[in-house]
Amino acid sequence: MEKNKYYVTVQTGEILRDHAQSYQFEIEADDQQRRVLEELFEYAHEREMDTVLPAMTPVVGEHDKPESRAYDAALKQIYVKLHELGTAETRQHIETMNIL
Repeated sequence: MEKNKYYVTVQTGEILRDHAQSYQFEIEADDQQRRVLEELFEYAHEREMDTVLPAMTPVVGEHDKPESRAYDAALKQIYVKLHELGTAETRQHIETMNIL
């Protein structure tokens, strides 16, 4: 399949063909790879929503809560995929973040 360049912002989960807006990472992906990344962002968003109510009950430390661990794991999956699909500059930047 043909690969296209996409510009990705992790915070918002945006995967855009146009780099006119600000972005964090540049990747090259075919349609199927893009869909996988979109699904990872959707899953991370769902896990983030799972943390809202438990965050209001500070019985356990924030990072010790299962909901927070699930969200952190979802974000890590996103960064792994971005590293896999990323340009050399994107891969290098992610490696300097020490999150993989």
